[in-house]
Amino acid sequence: MILTPTVADILRPSEKSQASLYNVTLILSGSLFIALSAQISIGGPIPFTMQTFAVLLIGALFGAKFGCLSVALYLLEGLAGLPVFSYWRSGWVMFAGPTGGYLVGFLAAAYVTAFLAQRGWDRRFFTTFLAMLAGNVIIYTFGILHLSNLIGVRLALIEGLYPFIAGAVIKISLAAALLPTGWKCLEYCGFLKKR
Repeated sequence: MILTPTVADILRPSEKSQASLYNVTLILSGSLFIALSAQISIGGPIPFTMQTFAVLLIGALFGAKFGCLSVALYLLEGLAGLPVFSYWRSGWVMFAGPTGGYLVGFLAAAYVTAFLAQRGWDRRFFTTFLAMLAGNVIIYTFGILHLSNLIGVRLALIEGLYPFIAGAVIKISLAAALLPTGWKCLEYCGFLKKR
């Protein structure tokens, strides 16, 4: 199957040294965007954040390689003690606690969302919605599995899934509106050939 370019691919400079600098900047800015999005937090111990939105958006915009590298860097920054997780927290304890499964799920979710975006799923509202839904299902699956080990399946669903469904639908809808609109803007500005 032929891969379609991501937004990051379209904007990448053709000159090799500039492209290398662009790639490094992309990864760093992706991890920073996720870290800043994590600070839009409400509640706890499993807070509602914009982190999942950022992770999935980075995957779709950057593609599998650079999206996953951005997410991996973000997770490593947190493990290294940088305050990048919600409420400016950090450390391995975040992976052992209630949010650990969700954090680990970010990597798989970014990959799947990127995989679908690289097949053109980010060009239309409905397919973008499905790609973002798939990413969310992955994050919540990892999160609930880990949380179930800590508090049991029933409580994990009550505490770690049900309260977040409405917010997830809003974030998925936002991404499903933004990505196709972004592609139309790129086309209008001459970055893409008219179809």
